[in-house]
Formats: sequence, C-alpha cells, structure tokens
Amino acid sequence: MYDKSLKIARIDPLLYVDQLIGSSDGGNVFAGATLPYGMAKAVADTDSESNQGGFTTDGSNITGFSSLHDSGTGGSPSLGDFALFPYASCANDTVDGCIFPELARAVHYVNGSVAAAPGYFSLTLRSGVSAAMTAAMHTSLFQFTFPSTTTDGSSGGSPLVFMDLTDLSDSRQDNASISVDADTGRMTGNGRFLPSFGTGNYVAYFCADFKGSAIRDDGIYVNSRGSTDVKDLKISRGINGYPLPGGAFVRFENSDPVMVRVGLSFISSEQACNNAETEIPSFDFNATRSAATSAWRSKLSPIDISTRGINSSLIKNFYSGIYRTMVNPQNYTGNVPLVSGDEIWFDSFYCLWDSFRSQIPFLTAIDTKSVIDMIKGLLNIYTYQGWLPDCHMSLCKGFTQGGSNADNVMADAYLKINNSDIDWSLAYEAVIKDAEIEPYDWCCEGRGGLDSWKRLGYIPVQDFDYKGFGTMTRSISRTLEYSYNDFCISQMARGLGDQGDVEKYQQSSGNWINLFDYDQTSYLSNGSNTGFTGFFQPKFLNETWGYQDPLKCSNIDNNPDSVCSLQNTGAETFESSIWEYAFFTPHDQAKLISTFGGPKAFVRRLDYLHNTQIIYIGNEPAFLTVFQYHYAGRPALSAKRAHYYIPHYFQPTHAGLPGNDDSGAMGSFVSFSMMGLFPNPGQDVYLIVPPFFESVNITSPVTGKTARVRNVNFDASYNDIFIQRATLDGQPYTKNWIDHSFFTEGKELVLYLGRNESAWGTQVADLPPSLSAYEGF
Repeated sequence: MYDKSLKIARIDPLLYVDQLIGSSDGGNVFAGATLPYGMAKAVADTDSESNQGGFTTDGSNITGFSSLHDSGTGGSPSLGDFALFPYASCANDTVDGCIFPELARAVHYVNGSVAAAPGYFSLTLRSGVSAAMTAAMHTSLFQFTFPSTTTDGSSGGSPLVFMDLTDLSDSRQDNASISVDADTGRMTGNGRFLPSFGTGNYVAYFCADFKGSAIRDDGIYVNSRGSTDVKDLKISRGINGYPLPGGAFVRFENSDPVMVRVGLSFISSEQACNNAETEIPSFDFNATRSAATSAWRSKLSPIDISTRGINSSLIKNFYSGIYRTMVNPQNYTGNVPLVSGDEIWFDSFYCLWDSFRSQIPFLTAIDTKSVIDMIKGLLNIYTYQGWLPDCHMSLCKGFTQGGSNADNVMADAYLKINNSDIDWSLAYEAVIKDAEIEPYDWCCEGRGGLDSWKRLGYIPVQDFDYKGFGTMTRSISRTLEYSYNDFCISQMARGLGDQGDVEKYQQSSGNWINLFDYDQTSYLSNGSNTGFTGFFQPKFLNETWGYQDPLKCSNIDNNPDSVCSLQNTGAETFESSIWEYAFFTPHDQAKLISTFGGPKAFVRRLDYLHNTQIIYIGNEPAFLTVFQYHYAGRPALSAKRAHYYIPHYFQPTHAGLPGNDDSGAMGSFVSFSMMGLFPNPGQDVYLIVPPFFESVNITSPVTGKTARVRNVNFDASYNDIFIQRATLDGQPYTKNWIDHSFFTEGKELVLYLGRNESAWGTQVADLPPSLSAYEGF
C-alpha cells in the first residue's frame, strides 16, 4: 500500500462531466437525463441525420421529448419512442390549431439555452416553451414552462401537451394504441417497433401522468386532426412508407407549468404506471434530480486524480469519458417479458465487438458489481434465446459484426472477477457452443462457416455454408476474430482444469496464420509501393489465394465504391482494412512480430500504419494498435501515440469524437489511456504508460483498497512522457505491463519520467505474455 500521506485531494467529478461531448458530427451520444445503466433516458429529439442518441447540437430542429434512447450507436436511430410535444396554445384556441405531424411541428431551440448535467437536461424552444427533465430508473419526469404571451403577442392561452406514437426512425408497426383518462389525463398505451441494428421487433409500454394547471380537456388525434370526444386510439402503420401520426393530448386551463411523469416498461402499461408511482410518487423534480446526481457521483467516485497543473479541458475529457461508459448497456431487470422478474437482464449491447476492447474491462476495474450483473444478464440471454449475443438491443438479437465476442467478455471477467454468484460452468457451456455448433442464423448469434473452420483452419471467401446463413463476407476478419475467440476459450478452460480443451483451442487460436500471404505487397492509390511485404489475404475453399487490396476500407481508401460493413457486397474485413487487421492477434504478438520480420520491422510497420493515417482511430480495432509497441519492447512509443491521439482526436467539444461513441467505447479509450493502464482484453494484462495526471487513485469496489499510479517528474506540458524506471509497492519494477491484482490489492505503481526513451520495459523478460516465445530481440 502507498503512503497515506500522499493521498490526493478529492474533487467532485460531476463538475467535469460534459454530456454534450460528441453531440454533433457523428458522435451520436445520448446527452440527456438518465441514471447509470438506466432504462429511462429523457432528452429532446432532433431531426438531424445524426440523431441516433436523440439530441444533437448541429442546429437541427426539435421534434419532441422522449424517454427511451441508446447512446453512441451507428446505423438507424434507436428508440426515441412516445415523444411528448408541448404548445403554449393552439391557433384559434382549437385543438386542430396545434400541429401534430412530426416533420411539420419541428421547431428550433434557443441558442445557448441547453443545459446538461448528470441526471438533468433542459432547453428552451423558440416558441418560448422551456423544457427541463430528469429521470429515475424506469421513469422520466418532464417540466414544461410556458410563456406568459404567445408568439403572436397575445396573452397565454391553453397550453397543450401531446404524446406521439412514434419513434426516432419511424419504425412503428401496426396496432399501436393509446388511451387517455377523461378526468386525470393519464395516458397509457404501447407500440411495436423495430430495433435499430437487429432482427425482430419489440413492444414498449408507457404511462404518462400530468400535474400542474387544471385540465381543460383531453382526447386523441390522428394525422393532423384531434378530438376531445374520443379517448382511445388503435392505429395502423399506414400505407405510404411512414407511420401515420397519432396519439393523445391534454389541454390545460392556464399557463402554469406542467409536469409530465412517464413510466416505462417492456411488459405492460400497468407495470409502467407502477414504476412511475413507485419511483417518483410526488412529482418532486428537485428530489429526483438530486437522487440521480448522487447515483452518478457514487459511480464516478472510485477514480481520483491530481489536478495540479492540468488544464480543466483534460479533466473534462477524462471524467466525461468515464460517464459515457455507464450510459449503455441498460439494466432492464424486472421489466422484460422474457424472464421472471428477479432475473437480471441487461440490454443495449451495441455491440460486444466494440465494448469488449476497453469499455467492459474499464467497468470491471471501477464498477465490478455492474459487470457481474452484465455477465449474468448475458448468460440469461443465452439461457432464454439459446446463444450469447455479439449485439443485442431492445430485446432483439442484433447483427454479429465479427466473431463470437461474448467469448472475450466472459474470459476477461473470468480472469479478473472472483465471484461465486456467476455460473462459470454455464458461461463455459455457452462459449463452447459458440465454437462448436453453427446456428441457422449466424447473422445474429454464434459463428458461421464452422465446417470450413474446422477442416481448413480458416473461413474461405465465398464459403460453401449450407448449415447456417449470414452475410458471406468478412472472411479475413472473421478468421482473425475466431482465432482470438478460441484463445479466450482456452483461457477459461485452463482455469476450469480442462487441459484437453486448453490444447484444442490454443491450437485453433493459431489459425490466423493460415491467411497470411508472405508475398503480398501493398501500393498506395498513387501507385507507389508502401515498402512492406506480407499481408493477410482471402483464400478460397480450394486453398488458393484470392485478393483484396490491403488498403481497401482504410482511412485513406479513396474509392467511393468500397463497401466495408455487413452488405452482401462487403469486404473481407469488417469496417477496417487488412493493414489494420494485420495487427489483430492479441494473444500471440510474439509470433506476429516474427512473421513481420522481427521487432524493428514490426515497429516500422506499426509506425507506417499510424503515420500515414491508414488507421481510423474513430473505430474500435484501432484501440489496441496504439499500445502494441509494448510487445516489441518500445513502450515509450505507445505513450507517444496515446498523447498524439488525445487530445488531437478526442476533445471535450460537441464535435470532439472521431466517430460514434459506440455505447461508451470511445469514452473508455480516453479514460483508460489517460489513466495510464490499457487492457489487452480477454487477458489479465494492462499495458503501462504514464497517466495524463501527476497521480491517479482507483478504489476497488470489490476490496475497498485504493491503487495508485504516480508520476515522478510529472510534466504538465507532456514533453517528459517516457518512463525511465518504475517501482511497484516500493520495489523496482521493469515489466511494461501489470495484472488486475494491482486494482484489487491496492498497489502503488510509481513511474519516474524523463524526456527521452529509456531501456525501461524493453527486455524480453519485461514484455507482456504471448502464446509463442519472443524471438529476435
């Protein structure tokens, strides 16, 4: 344990959380009010093309205020169900004088009026209506304040608030319904919608109650017409490609502020009402906000930093990144129809392909209990749906992007979390099923091409796969990911004492080499040779080589016809290039280094990847490449890269993210990097670079012990970022990595910094574990 006299002063982390980071230019974050992993997520929705998280700061119009959202996702907008919309009055004092359809009602918000803090969001519409919102676990609370005069200068009339049976992507299916109580204005109902990145559909339920001004009248509306005589609506989707507008409204006697409490459930409106009445019984906005603030402060409190000499923008970047790691996934326990009420259910995994790399490992260190619940939730998905997911949202199976990356999540947790509440035998059963049994729809679970995988040791391009069906692309990236998935399974097998499976899956984890073409070259678009030979290439069933340009789907691919995602015409690498995927052998870097010609050649190739901007740091496969210099005995270069990407590409601004936040994946990259310990996920390995602060304290939520990383000779201008020597609990420490016991046992790592690269961490004995032996050093 470190000297208690050195303990750093605590700061309030919430003062440095900016929810608007990534709210424009494709960051797609959820910027509104929620609890950690909360189901209720209240925010204003815009008509932006980047409204996947609801609100954007790109000057778009506000279309409503809804309570279900995801954060940082790509693809189609997610959720945004049952939007509320307020009017100060309706033209001619008639209900039909208010505009109901989504596109027609959209209105700008007042510049400078947006305020966001953990558990809170507010803005003012140009109509003069102000909206503030906070949230409990399954309930949102909105407060609408109306102007004393309307936009035409007349005195305030009868405000109207309506709820729209729609979602952000206009995916509502047939037979949504809503009822409004004539006396109380309570609205209940449901709608069936499509997931944003998956198959199937889901039904969400709501219960909205109103408090404030006396109710003048209420009713339902369809399209652009409303009626106070009708109180119940069941609506079809419509026939013209977009759902018919429809919903219910409440109109009030005067312009007093109106509170709207919206309870949510995926089971029934009755449960939604019960959630609302239990969680926010008295419509107390300040108390609800205060409880949310306290919940967030508790979650962020395990990490303290020294702020001496640090620009506040860096502190904001750090704590905002931590905050975003806890927005998704969402805890739906007790509110889904698939399991009994006491069984844990987490959802909104967008996707494990993204989050296994740093987000879930980050939470394992600072919020272990929640990760335990996530593991239990994933195992419940396995139990009730038959497979571990690679992606899962809105109770639906999401599309698999690569391998069966829940295997990596299970292995990472197994190695780091000693918890008997997790059924590890069930977890092992689930990952073995991924490796051995091909599902009919491997679009959305498990792995495809297992016959070829087992017979040939790779996934062929244009594979013959009649047992199951998915997008027949990504043969290279799937081969590499399956290889690592199998290594992760071998890690679990070792811990469970199954030596046969250890050997079996370690052997298949080496299949990546079967797609390495030692003679393949790579040329830039101008025809010049990159100077490197040897790249992964697709291979056919008959074991002959195919071809894909190693720069296809890279950051410098200028071909407008390149298709790099899940399309049937997609590339053999998913969302990235062969150049970048060339480094994805996380378990056997020693063999990869030898394959590339030794450590110096490895470093030259890694430098070229970064220096020529082949790599796209806005996508998750880039993360580990920033730190892979460690494996070649050059940890100083990892530190140099980390300081280049942060803050050059990760800044505390609205457009400060280089890509989609992907449910907090980008936030975890920032936070781990700035903390100075970056994981190789699926292994008990954290790669050491100097923190961006003089010292960082991390209190383990499991043991209560506090670990510390401390920089000696810390330079806030970040010229002296190279480790000269280090001690661990006062003893010399030369390894350039550390294991998870650092956190749980509360150790102190002291790093002595200088301006030049040193010999620290460069010897073979100092390098991180690798399946093969290091050679050529």
